[in-house]
Amino acid sequence: MGYGCRGLSMGCAVALGVAFGLAACGHDATPKSVSAATSSTATGGPGTPSAPANAAPAAAVQQIAPAETAPPASQTGGFDGAAAYDFTAKLVGFGPRPPDTDAIRHTQDFILSQLKSFGCEVAVDDFHASTPIGSLAMKNIVVKVPGTGRGIILLLTHYDTVRIPDFVGADDGGSSSGFMLEMAKVLCGRRDAEPNSVWMAFLDGEEAQLVENGVAQWSNDDSVFGSRELAASMELSGDLKRVRAVLLADMVGAKGIKIEKDPNSTAWVTALVWKTANRLGYGDTFVDESDGGVQDDHKPFIDRHVPAADITHFPNYPYWHTTQDTMDKLSPRSFAIVGHVFLETIRGLQAGQH
Repeated sequence: MGYGCRGLSMGCAVALGVAFGLAACGHDATPKSVSAATSSTATGGPGTPSAPANAAPAAAVQQIAPAETAPPASQTGGFDGAAAYDFTAKLVGFGPRPPDTDAIRHTQDFILSQLKSFGCEVAVDDFHASTPIGSLAMKNIVVKVPGTGRGIILLLTHYDTVRIPDFVGADDGGSSSGFMLEMAKVLCGRRDAEPNSVWMAFLDGEEAQLVENGVAQWSNDDSVFGSRELAASMELSGDLKRVRAVLLADMVGAKGIKIEKDPNSTAWVTALVWKTANRLGYGDTFVDESDGGVQDDHKPFIDRHVPAADITHFPNYPYWHTTQDTMDKLSPRSFAIVGHVFLETIRGLQAGQH
């Protein structure tokens, strides 16, 4: 996933092994137990081959240390951290997944097949994005769990990876999408309707498409394509004014995860998330510190005055936008913690908490 440097203006540089320019700080989500990223190179434009098959490739099983094992789902509100980790591993198994490549098309097919197996109602938006490397075909996938009223609680993830050779994005692009598949499995499986609908959007094109000297050149015009498309389409349809809150998951699976508050997020949504995390005993994960400000998939909604919060491990992940962002860096326990907090925060939003 790619997002602008926290609290820094355009042209900022962050030392995470490489310098990042133009307020770009993209990151990728990471998966869990099974992993083995294919090492196909993905630097080209449309049609670059990255994965050979439609089904998720077999992945090498990772040994999970006891301290990183997810608690039983019964202890985390029904969210299975081990399952979220496994979904992530399957996504990573497709290899690098930049927009408009064979690998991301296989990824889209996999996501859709899983959502169908969960019994989810799904809407697909195919669109073309004008980027510095040309027009690229992109696809947003939106799950809609109906509620009894008109309100919407919107959850976001991005499933693309940055266009860097051999980058498989276990944490950045992988983890949040594996996380959201498990979230969809839980929420689509519920029988009793809640007051607000819950929508879960799997977004394409979060990362900057222009890469120079191994660094993604993040800019307002070359980033968050899927989020901008979704926000604009919801505004046109009238659905945007129905959104009560947006929760963005981005890079949520790393071992020893520390999530800081994003000052670019809406204060009351952030406060609700952190209050929920502390009540559940996760104050050592959702820490009372500020990341300085992130430009991410929540920005198109913030710009339209929709309350939103970015839940991300960036910039505390040393493997961001490097080929070392692989499954062995992820923890099923981290998935479980964040999943528990999300489910309880959704419960609070359903109850009208602010």
